[in-house]
Amino acid sequence: MASKQNYVGIDLGGSSLKIVELKSVGKRPQLVTYGFIEETYNIIKDENKQAVKELGGHLKELIKTSKITTDKAVSALPSFSVFSSIISLPYMSKKDLISAVRWEAKKFVPIPLEEMILDWEILDQPGAEGEKEDNKDIEKEAKKKDEKDKDKKEIDKQGIKKGNAKVLLTAAPKNLVNRYVELFKIVGLQLVGLETESFALERSLVGNDKNSIMVIDVGKAATNIIIFSGGVPTLNRSIDVGGQTVTKSLIEKMGVDETQAEQFKIDMKDSLAGKTLEEVPQPISHLINAIVNEVRYILNIYQSQNRQPITKIILTGGSAFLPNLTDYLQEIFRIKVFIGDPWARVIHPVEIDSMLKELGPRMSVSIGLAMREIV
Repeated sequence: MASKQNYVGIDLGGSSLKIVELKSVGKRPQLVTYGFIEETYNIIKDENKQAVKELGGHLKELIKTSKITTDKAVSALPSFSVFSSIISLPYMSKKDLISAVRWEAKKFVPIPLEEMILDWEILDQPGAEGEKEDNKDIEKEAKKKDEKDKDKKEIDKQGIKKGNAKVLLTAAPKNLVNRYVELFKIVGLQLVGLETESFALERSLVGNDKNSIMVIDVGKAATNIIIFSGGVPTLNRSIDVGGQTVTKSLIEKMGVDETQAEQFKIDMKDSLAGKTLEEVPQPISHLINAIVNEVRYILNIYQSQNRQPITKIILTGGSAFLPNLTDYLQEIFRIKVFIGDPWARVIHPVEIDSMLKELGPRMSVSIGLAMREIV
């Protein structure tokens, strides 16, 4: 049952802060308010307490100007800061599962497990075929799972169901999680959920579609590429190129400032319609080629595993509107490509629909976070 409590999703992007407050109306989320500011910082690498306090000040101001009405918040760890993998384990007792998960985690997490917080969920439980649990607060997962397991039919060592279970295993650095906790204490919000960006994007852009879908999140500093299968992120890669790559190149080549470079990118949107990749300015073609090469790489990995084909590619992120990006990807990979609309599942005023759609790609994560507790 959907919660009647309002929740605010807070996306701490490396170059901006984005927040969306939603409430539940029936079985659908409804927009209460939203806001964003451009603010460069790095909560991932900067462990300085003063930096966290400064970020808290900016976030407080955004909350105030956006007129947020709730103190219940959900946030996300950047996908590139979290290690995740789908592993296969024999069905076993809960006690043995904990040991097995930790053993498997040592194989793919390059950091001592003592410095990490582990989170896992069984993707194909007996009696719940095709269903999955929603991703939990990564810091409190173990306690929550113990409570929920009391109401489930435990699988003993002999195995009620033969074969193996697929388990989604996630590991996040403890010091990073602690910085998030400290930030929200400074701001005065109750952090009720902390998950990875991929689950937020699944909620806002994929929904109940169980087909294999690729989401490309083209941000300012980085591009994340995620493949969802059965509503679960199965592959996730990041590259250090994004909209800022184009902006910096334009500044260097044209001798303009950042504001002028950003405006030039907007002005090019219509003028480059129908142009081939060879006719597009080099800064843009460089970014598009980098994305194309990474998509090709991740598709090769995915297809080598003999899974169902990718049915569509959804673009999102602040740079999703790069000139002709949808057309180029569709032509090269022969897969339907479109820019996602995260507001499609959210009730909102018709009169601001066009404005929200323009903002939509950059708000996808924050919308998905706010949806977490009410859908």
